[in-house]
Amino acid sequence: MNEIIEIVNATPPIIRMAVRFGVAALVAALITLILYAVLRRASRRTESFTLEAIVANTRNAFYWFLTFALTLILWNQLESTVFPDETTSPWYLHWGIRACRTVLYIAGALLLIRIVNVAADTVRHRYSIDTTNNLQERKILTQLQYIQRIVGIVIFIVTVAFILLQFDAVRSIGTGLLTSAGVGGIIIGFAAQKSIANLLAGFQIAFTQPIRIDDALIVDGEFGRVEEITLTYVTLKVWDQRRLIVPLNNFIDNTFQNWTRSSTQLIGSVFMYVDYTFPVQKLRDEAQRFVETQELWDKEVFGVAVTDNNADVITIRIIASGADSGQVFNLRCAIREHLIGWIQETYPEHLPKTRLEMSPSDPSSEPSPSAEELPAQEGNRDRS
Repeated sequence: MNEIIEIVNATPPIIRMAVRFGVAALVAALITLILYAVLRRASRRTESFTLEAIVANTRNAFYWFLTFALTLILWNQLESTVFPDETTSPWYLHWGIRACRTVLYIAGALLLIRIVNVAADTVRHRYSIDTTNNLQERKILTQLQYIQRIVGIVIFIVTVAFILLQFDAVRSIGTGLLTSAGVGGIIIGFAAQKSIANLLAGFQIAFTQPIRIDDALIVDGEFGRVEEITLTYVTLKVWDQRRLIVPLNNFIDNTFQNWTRSSTQLIGSVFMYVDYTFPVQKLRDEAQRFVETQELWDKEVFGVAVTDNNADVITIRIIASGADSGQVFNLRCAIREHLIGWIQETYPEHLPKTRLEMSPSDPSSEPSPSAEELPAQEGNRDRS
């Protein structure tokens, strides 16, 4: 036994560090295999989306976090028992412990971010925006996206702070920076004025929610749906697959249209321009008959009325409601196409006309008689 202890004590510290790292990696692998096997079996038995997401997304991060946590414990134990005096401790052991702690912080941050992502995916799985009436879901997902980004930034900042606090030189530099924070804060404030305004606008949008994920908006004449809300801008997916990038403070400072603010239901309008002699009631009956056959109509709102007229035509407006903006647009197109064809086939004589009325002319404007109609002159009459 004493011979084994002597051999161990004679082993170079770097070999001991490698052995302890290997032991830590082996123990971490065993714990990870057992733990995630249990979680996988539980997820299959309960059909839990959260457990399945944890198994799929956090396994590698958990393994490396546990490996470096055990390694740090073993290396600290090596330093405290074998080299109680810091002056006798080899430099690579001291710096190895710092490097191990740094990697541990990074692995821990990665694990936390994965856990936050799993929680966010669980909420998205529960509150889907694929349903028709999805107002509550869009409220929650809008707040979730913003909070998820803020939590990620906080984790990153805290991790960097923990890493830098290991080094005395950085701590002294940090103290000097705090001393001059007044002037630096003013400079940064002026330089990042718009970014800070966008960041504050993001908080306001996330919780007052003038816009939400999947809202249908008209911004600067462009129609699109809210695809993403970041810390500084909003991405709108335009109908032709383009992306419109709008700064967040634009939604605070300027007006815009939100077609799904309180409900996804919309009312669409179709305008027909016909002659004054057109039988409006016939079109009303035909429009109602056609709309009732359309699945896009939600059976809430329908109407036909003469809303305007001018010297040439009358304007007939047909309104119909739908579950969302996309269905209303398609319903409007279907109504317009059907009624145009119906008017062309049934009442083509009542399409818009340009009338020209000839009024009776006054005597002064009568044309002069021809030579044959003129009476014979005196000289001609004598000659005859």
